[in-house]
Amino acid sequence: MQQPEIDRLRKEVFSNFGCAPSKVEVLHSWELSHVERVTLSTGGTLVFKAAVEPFVHEHDALTSAWQAGVNVPRVYSSTRGPTSLGMLMEDLGRPVREADDADGIAAALQLHSSAVPDFLPLADTAWLASLPSRALRSLRLLQRARWTDAHDIADTLQEIEKASMRRAEGAMRRPYGWVHSEFHPESLLVTRNRTFVFDFARAFRGPGLIDLASWHGTVDPPDVLKTRGFLETYVHEGGPAETLNDRGGLSAEEWALGWHRMWVLTWFIDQSLTWIGDPDDDELYVEVVRRHTNDAARLLRV
Repeated sequence: MQQPEIDRLRKEVFSNFGCAPSKVEVLHSWELSHVERVTLSTGGTLVFKAAVEPFVHEHDALTSAWQAGVNVPRVYSSTRGPTSLGMLMEDLGRPVREADDADGIAAALQLHSSAVPDFLPLADTAWLASLPSRALRSLRLLQRARWTDAHDIADTLQEIEKASMRRAEGAMRRPYGWVHSEFHPESLLVTRNRTFVFDFARAFRGPGLIDLASWHGTVDPPDVLKTRGFLETYVHEGGPAETLNDRGGLSAEEWALGWHRMWVLTWFIDQSLTWIGDPDDDELYVEVVRRHTNDAARLLRV
């Protein structure tokens, strides 16, 4: 984000809040968002977050989650522009330890059992099945000028697209509702008393298995056995039994991992085409998208 826009949004949210900052500590900053811990002139700290599209509805998602009883930071003040968002949130402090699998399962159970607002984007069976064609359309636009060596990715996406409606079956079985969409240990903060979930910028309403599949990350190859164990523990701790049912002719773990990879690669392509679009990063993005596309094809058995 550009510093003048960050400064403008910070000034507006503090004006709405009725207090002034005396010290700023930058916690995170990249092209689409910026996060600070702010010390108030009256004492105490808050977290200020600024973001641009497509992350401009997070204040609504966090407020709805907080009202539903989910352990999330409370939003105290926010301001919206045509393409930007600024918000002041509760400072959760520093974690006492890293989140583990038990924390992830407890957080997922709480989120998936909470009332989900109607305004969140809807991800039903048809939406899930549309991901390969959406990714393919965006990829072809990139191929015209930049991603000239991505023919193999396009070919694989076409094969996934042919099977997408059949493989998307079961998308609306439980757990269905809140999907955090970036659900991994780094999105949880463990305090002495509670574990909080944050980063709801891309939350939507859809199959909770997407979150469960994302927990162990995408740096390493997808581990079907590890994911199966995670799903079984989730059910043992109170998750719906349907979690373990086959979907779209696949085991629950293959379905979850395959569609999660499809979701991730679509986002990476959209970043390169629309939201960031830095040609200097193309080589890295092409390789990430290629890896996720091949993983998705193998997991979805196309």
